[in-house]
Amino acid sequence: MQKKISVVDSDETQKTVPLLADTAGFATDEDGTCPIREVLDRVGDTWSLLVILNLQQGTVRFNALRRLIEGISQRMLTVTLRSLERDGLVLRIVRPTSPPEVEYSLTPLGMSLAKPIDSLGQWAVDNRHMMREERARFDAQQ
Repeated sequence: MQKKISVVDSDETQKTVPLLADTAGFATDEDGTCPIREVLDRVGDTWSLLVILNLQQGTVRFNALRRLIEGISQRMLTVTLRSLERDGLVLRIVRPTSPPEVEYSLTPLGMSLAKPIDSLGQWAVDNRHMMREERARFDAQQ
């Protein structure tokens, strides 16, 4: 059974939350890796989430995807797509035209990231203002 701890949130309400150190996502595997670290290494970089976000609604050609993601270079988009493809999150389709058309889409595994990413996004919406206030408070004390 998963352990929980009691915490008091910002409005002084006591609630319980999972003890993360005891969850399977943070346990070390037999090969010495931690599942959450492995996943965060992939989706926690600068560009992967933006690629996933832009592929969620359907197949996109390389240059169109590059235009959708402000600030990404051609090389960085190539590296990011290759890594996402290697991890089974993105499917690369090459159409035998001249020049070849290359399209990208999310795999079912890539699509399954929508729910946890949405949860994190909702947490950000709910708590960003408190983080900003705490940051300003901290900075004022320094």
